[in-house]
Order: sequence, then C-alpha cells, then structure tokens
Amino acid sequence: MTLAPGLRAELLIMVERSDTAQKVGSGDVPVLATPRLLALAEAATVQAVGPHLAPGETSVGTRVGLEHLAASPVGTHVQISAELTEVDGRRLVFTFEARDRNAVVGRGTVERVVVDRERFLARATR
Repeated sequence: MTLAPGLRAELLIMVERSDTAQKVGSGDVPVLATPRLLALAEAATVQAVGPHLAPGETSVGTRVGLEHLAASPVGTHVQISAELTEVDGRRLVFTFEARDRNAVVGRGTVERVVVDRERFLARATR
C-alpha cells in the first residue's frame, strides 16, 4: 500500500434530474440532493486511492461529515475535489469540496478503512 497524504481526485458532473432531491426522495425540490452529493464525494475518495491499493484490497466508508451549503439546480456543473489528508494505519481521512461556477456548494470529510476485499465480503454475507 502506497498511501500518503496529498493524493487527490476530482469529478465533474452536470446535475441531472436523477441527481435531484425530488428523484432520490430526500426532499421535494429539483436541486442536487444531499445524498447524491455525499455519493459523489465518496466516489472521488475511491478514485483518489484506488490505484494505490495492493491487489485484493479495497476501501470502505466508515464516517462522513457534510455541509451542503448551496442549491445546485438541474443543468449546473459541479466539481467535487477530494484530498487524502491523514493516513493512520488502514484508516484514511479525506477532505472534500464541491463547487459550481460561483461558489462552494458543499464540503466535508470522509473516512475510509482499507480492507481485504475477500475477507470483508465473507463477513458481510454471514
């Protein structure tokens, strides 16, 4: 495992109807849903570390902190950036920020733990 603080990844999306609070059931307005923002932040963390994990390893989310600061309507481009800020054994801490053209729309932290994929799945199917 060659994980060190500073690993980064960015995702760029355009908010679609399928991303909205109306569609995912977290509200009744046609703007980027908070659960969708969280899923995008987690996807960026996975992208940041994936290439640096040993064969047979993966990472799983264990804790999140999220501030959803501004609405992003359908058609808005949102860029999500994640950076690995702390490595404590198998525990990984990321900060992330989501921005549209004008402002920060969300930010927070995601913690993940590196696990052996087969052992994790064996425990999960009991």
